[in-house]
Amino acid sequence: MVSILILTKNEEQDLPGCLASVSWSDDIHVFDSFSDDQTVVIAENAGATITQRNFDNWSAHQNWGLANIKFKHPWVLYIDADERVSDSLYSAIKNLKLDTNSEVVAYEIRRRDFAWNGKWLKYSQMSPFYLRLFRPNKMRYERLVNPVSIPDGVVDKVEGFLDHYPFSKGFKFWIQRHLSYADMEALTRVKDLEQGTSFSLKKALFSSDFTEKRYHQKGIFYKMPGRPLIKWFYMVIIRRAFLDGSAGITYATLQSIYEYFIVLKSSELIKQKNNQKLF
Repeated sequence: MVSILILTKNEEQDLPGCLASVSWSDDIHVFDSFSDDQTVVIAENAGATITQRNFDNWSAHQNWGLANIKFKHPWVLYIDADERVSDSLYSAIKNLKLDTNSEVVAYEIRRRDFAWNGKWLKYSQMSPFYLRLFRPNKMRYERLVNPVSIPDGVVDKVEGFLDHYPFSKGFKFWIQRHLSYADMEALTRVKDLEQGTSFSLKKALFSSDFTEKRYHQKGIFYKMPGRPLIKWFYMVIIRRAFLDGSAGITYATLQSIYEYFIVLKSSELIKQKNNQKLF
């Protein structure tokens, strides 16, 4: 058996389905950022344990949760309210021999993103694998947003799918959420510039450590000019998002717009800091 960790902030719409998909667990924790809708009531009615904390940034919030929430089991499955544990993933987890004496401390899970029309964006996902099943004392996060998972030990893979519905609340919500993500991505970018953080092309291309590889890929990508166009070309042509039809093309375009949000916000922050130095 594993414990469940669900992060929430005003998730009364998506939380019921999420909770239903993990009802097989006897230790469900909802880590809430003081929702002002029915999120907490829904969680309590489902028998979940509620922990509340003001959200500051993704890595700090997640690290606090892993360090302070009292899980019943030594292994934790972390999911968001707009995600669902599929039957295939549940079966795979149930058949795992989760041993705390094993050198394995985390498992990669493949996520399926679904478009607004219910179509699986099979070719359009930038990175479908995420470290979501782990021993909480062996996991930490870095970066303000879209945090990088840093496991302290060996990583393995588990079969099955974690289903994700990023457009469950509509396009407007998706855009608003990504505007806030862009703010934090820009802060990270400017901080890297100020600290002179370096990234390795060799590690970005050839590292056998997925987490390390992704970290350096992201760092190098943020230094490239014309990132929104590069991202669109990569998603549509290299990853073949066009095979997902119009949904794939639209999703790639939305991701490129998000990238442009980051570019604009980064420029704004740099300009503000330069102006402050003049006074």
